[in-house]
Amino acid sequence: WNAERRRRRRRRRRPRRRLVSSFCYCLLFSSELWSVNRAWRGLAKGTLSYVTPLYQFRHTQLKSYSRQLSAFIAAEKQEGLAVEVGGLQNTFKVSFSVLRFRQEDPPKTVWCGWLSCINGNPEYLQSLPKDFTCLPLFCSKGAEDLSSLVKSWLQRTFDCCFGPLDINQTTLQWLAALWTNCHMETNIQNLKMIWTLPVLPPLQVTYTVDSDDVLDLWRSTRESSAEKSREAEDEVCIDFSEVTRFMQGLMSHFYRHFRVDLSAGELNQVSSALGSAKVNGKIKISSSRYLISIFSLLTECALLKMPI
Repeated sequence: WNAERRRRRRRRRRPRRRLVSSFCYCLLFSSELWSVNRAWRGLAKGTLSYVTPLYQFRHTQLKSYSRQLSAFIAAEKQEGLAVEVGGLQNTFKVSFSVLRFRQEDPPKTVWCGWLSCINGNPEYLQSLPKDFTCLPLFCSKGAEDLSSLVKSWLQRTFDCCFGPLDINQTTLQWLAALWTNCHMETNIQNLKMIWTLPVLPPLQVTYTVDSDDVLDLWRSTRESSAEKSREAEDEVCIDFSEVTRFMQGLMSHFYRHFRVDLSAGELNQVSSALGSAKVNGKIKISSSRYLISIFSLLTECALLKMPI
């Protein structure tokens, strides 16, 4: 009797309303429909944009969105407005699905992109009306014409706006520290930074540091505290003050050797064997290590960039 009563209680329970602060959706154009579980490698490279909240976007309507977007592309192509999809002739498939982060090799795709909100600001998300969904980070890889068509469809369907997402110096410095911290587990080969100095004509400086040397500098700048255990390092507990000291150490080392003050210029690019990022919003991620941390940082950048 008690077991039957428990079963009845479970049936009467209503699903809890959950605040979604971490979500990533994948859009794909390919010659065959394939599992999005293998997608992240193909998506971890592209051009970043910010997106304003989507009106009446439904997490349960992804298959319908795939059909609508496919029909939109086909209609635009018939009118001569869409780019020819090379190798697919007149047939291609669109997949609009939830992206899972796993390390598997994806098949060849014509175009791919993702919308995401990873660890978005809870206060901002809660302040939105219930008909709006915040997926502020958009990244696209493929033909620019297809990217424009996808953006156009999203704008018409969900009444949203797009804008370029530049990666500022603070974000580039944080990525440099994050990838350096990865060298304890994965060989980053070297840390490469490109600076532009305000002289006439503008001077571009490429600064490359050996992976072991830069790791030694990073370890020396981290705060020595008994509370910073190995578990804390695994969770990427990196303070902004540590990043600042790390960059100051790199610039001081460069000044001692070349008498050039990099702090007077602008950091435009950071790269290692794990990935690269440019100030113009171009990004490439070659390893899934700390992928969620990187997406969280980019989500914050997109939220700060939005005009609302």
